[in-house]
Amino acid sequence: MTKVFVHGNPETSAIWSLLIEHLHQQGVSDIVLLSPPGFGSATPKNWSGTVSEYRTWLISELESIGGVIDLVGHDWGAGHVFGVLAHRPELVHSWAADCIGLLHPEYVWHDAAQGWQTPEVGEVMVAGMVAMPDEAFVEAFVGLGMTPSMAAEVKVGINEEMARCVLALYRDAAQPAMAELGKKFFQQTLPKGLVLIAEEDHFAGSVQSMQEAAVLVGAKTVLFPDCGHWWMAQRPGLAASALISHWSNTVA
Repeated sequence: MTKVFVHGNPETSAIWSLLIEHLHQQGVSDIVLLSPPGFGSATPKNWSGTVSEYRTWLISELESIGGVIDLVGHDWGAGHVFGVLAHRPELVHSWAADCIGLLHPEYVWHDAAQGWQTPEVGEVMVAGMVAMPDEAFVEAFVGLGMTPSMAAEVKVGINEEMARCVLALYRDAAQPAMAELGKKFFQQTLPKGLVLIAEEDHFAGSVQSMQEAAVLVGAKTVLFPDCGHWWMAQRPGLAASALISHWSNTVA
């Protein structure tokens, strides 16, 4: 069974480094890290960065990998996972994701997202992110939960193409787009799921909304106490154990 991890914004696959170390230590070796176009990997020609394009990209990647896939998503990586599950749930043996609160009908985009969605304001914001000195970027993201080495690796991938994709993706996902995705997602018969809830993640929706969403699709939940958005950096051992337990309970 292949474990496929998909990260989000503004990130590269470096965010998974500590978690992958813990998984390797516990005997999990068949791991694939997928970087969405513009977020650590090149964008195809004429890439416009819409929600549907990212869904199509992930579907293509999963079809290429083939076999039995346990899919894990974080941030917009979780959003891409939800998109796949809403349209092609048969591609996945099991799934685990945070940020399911994005699909709640009453979800309101966080302040940064609303800034990116605003013409001119968003352009200034992403230009500032690209231009931010390495040390300042590391300091800022360590404050948000990354480790220094992780933040430094992520900063290497912050460029103008990522900035373009950030604006395109968030603008295409402005409400009611996510609410509409949620309607389709919650209507599906899904494989076994695990909702990853970081107690202090203020980007992902409320803990209650994520718990309610998990109930709607029959998914289990795991709570990461005292953790923010980058729970995989703050509690990698707990995350590894939760995922391994989830996978062991989904063996056919």
